[in-house]
Amino acid sequence: MQAAPVRAIAIPTLSDAFRGFESLLMSGARRNAWTAVLEDRRRAKDRVETEHVLEAAATRTPQAT
Repeated sequence: MQAAPVRAIAIPTLSDAFRGFESLLMSGARRNAWTAVLEDRRRAKDRVETEHVLEAAATRTPQAT
C-alpha cells in the first residue's frame, strides 16, 4: 500500500502579510496617480484651447457697424 502524498501548506508570515497590504495600498496609489495624469492632460488641453481663442480674439479686426 502506498502512502498518500503529503501536501505542505505554507503558513503566511508577517512579511507576507505586509507585502499583501502594501500591494493593496499601492494599487490605490497607482489609480490615484493615473487619475492625476488624466486630469493634468485635460487641463493642458483646456489651456491650449483657451490660448487659441485668446489669440484669435486678439488678432481679429474690429468690424465697422
